[in-house]
Formats: sequence, structure tokens, C-alpha cells
Amino acid sequence: MRAIFELPRTVLRICDSAQCFPVRRIYCVGRNYAEHAREMGHDPQAEAPFFFSKPADAALSAGPEQGARVPYPSSTADLQHEVELVVALSSGGRALDAAAARDAIFAYGVGLDLTRRDLQRAARDKGHPWDMAKGFDFSAPVSGLVPATRCGHPRSGRIELSVNGVLRQSGDLSDMILDVDALISRLSQQVELKAGDLLFTGTPAGVAALLPGDRVAAAIAGVGSLDLMIAPALD
Repeated sequence: MRAIFELPRTVLRICDSAQCFPVRRIYCVGRNYAEHAREMGHDPQAEAPFFFSKPADAALSAGPEQGARVPYPSSTADLQHEVELVVALSSGGRALDAAAARDAIFAYGVGLDLTRRDLQRAARDKGHPWDMAKGFDFSAPVSGLVPATRCGHPRSGRIELSVNGVLRQSGDLSDMILDVDALISRLSQQVELKAGDLLFTGTPAGVAALLPGDRVAAAIAGVGSLDLMIAPALD
């Protein structure tokens, strides 16, 4: 059986490699840093981190060498940044234990979970899904991926984001409520993970608004950096 048309494949750059990483699914984690949960009005001791998704084609490569430009999205007056450690899987499975979860990891990157915060708040207040607040076009920029064979498995180290040279977010990977291995293990209880899956692991406190013309720079110690500009909205 042949498809009536072909779909483009979303891929991410792998640092210092002629190969690329094909994206199958994008999973994200909400409220995995206590201070961020509090700044959003939630009690991290009463509410556990949880999962949501973005479409695969929301991803785009945004390392410093890409000169990436992300158009300001439509239907919002409050686009916000959330810097996150991104985990790329080269295998998967169901009901993985922590050791198997780590074995499934291919690489790490620096990502932005861009969010239409006004749409998110409106959806929350009405009990509606977050899809249009989180899963819009270009909402998941990711730096070049660094294989774990090169960077190891970082579980501590600075994670930070600046806008126009001003530091806005700063934390440490060790501040995660659930670490990477625990996140992958828990997620695999709910879905079968496979090669090509990405996991955005949560953001530290300091999320704030972006405007057209803003230059965003983010970095995670031992992993890499991301750089992009917020461009005017598309016509």
C-alpha cells in the first residue's frame, strides 16, 4: 500500500556529525522544578510532575551556528520562554527500570519549551487541553544534540537562559524533582517509548515574556548552547 503523498521528516543536528536525528515524538514534563511550580501558583509537594506532548514538527535546530529565527506566533500576546534539558532516545520499550531508561538515551541537548502563556491560562481556567498553548509551530527549538558517549549523563550543572544579554533563568539540573532516569521510567509506564523520541525535562524558575527582535541564548553546563532570534509574526 502506497501513501497518496509523502510527508517531510523532522530532523535535528547531531554535533560534529554528518548524520542527523529523526524526531518521532516530543514529550514534555510540567512542574519538574519546585521554584518554577511555585512561580506558576502550584505547590510542588502536593502536585507531582506530569507529561504532555508537542507535535514532532514543532522541533527545529537552533544551535549558535544555525542562526535560527522563530516567528512570533499568532493568537497570543504573551509568548514565554522555558529553557530545558532535552533527552534524545535511540531505543525504548515499556515499563523500563532506571538502568534500562539510561541505556535508551542517545544524546542530550538544550531546548526551549515556548509557550503561549495567555492561551495556557485560559485553557486552565476552562478545564481545556493545553495543545494550542504548547504545541504550535516552531515551539520546540533544540540545540545540536551531543551524544552521551561524549558528554556522559549530566545530572547536575548550570542551566540558564538570557534575553538580549540579561540573565532570566538560572538553576541546576540537580534541582529536578524527578531526574532524567526516573522521568523516562515513569513515561514508559504510560506509553511505549521508541527511537526518535525526545523528552523535555522541565524548566527552572524565571520564565518571562518574549517580543519580536529579542535574542535568546541558553546553555547547560557540559551539554551545549542554543541561540535564536524571535522574528516578526508571519503574515
